[in-house]
Amino acid sequence: MKRLFTTPNILTVLRIIGTVLLPFCPLCTPSFYIVYTLSGVTDALDGFLARTLKQVSMLGARLDSVADILFYLVMLIKILPVLTEQLPLWLWIAVGIDLLIRAASYLTAFFKYRCFASLHTYFNKLTGLLIFMVPYVLKWQHVVIYYAVICAAAGLSSLEELLIHLRAKEYDETKKTIFAVGKEKA
Repeated sequence: MKRLFTTPNILTVLRIIGTVLLPFCPLCTPSFYIVYTLSGVTDALDGFLARTLKQVSMLGARLDSVADILFYLVMLIKILPVLTEQLPLWLWIAVGIDLLIRAASYLTAFFKYRCFASLHTYFNKLTGLLIFMVPYVLKWQHVVIYYAVICAAAGLSSLEELLIHLRAKEYDETKKTIFAVGKEKA
């Protein structure tokens, strides 16, 4: 039986705790950046350590996905008021299209595999990194260009994941890109 309290799982739980604390930290303050950065570091470390320490588990993968979704929801609530002032209409439309493709990917996986399936593809990781940087660039003069890059990456990652699910005969949580054949090592 695999242990529940592994270092990677503990880091993921710490990210969840940090995410729960973020709404109480005013945006762009030292307390916000400390909690936010530590949450990001735990996100980067948990998967790496799980693979390095050979503590990869379905629980860890599920916890990581839950932590990611919770983190993005909290950040959306936290940053949405700023974004409503900064994003032009065309970019909101692009975000909506990205979200529809992502929803199609999740629904396709759910109906095809009978479970929640969120892949950790390279494009998803790139998109996550770009989104993670948003609070650090809120005051940039040409921030809309950065948001457009995020939107393009999110659209590509959502489309890639949808295509992976549509083409696959069975769920392969190790799939990192649509260009790979068969099972992959993380």
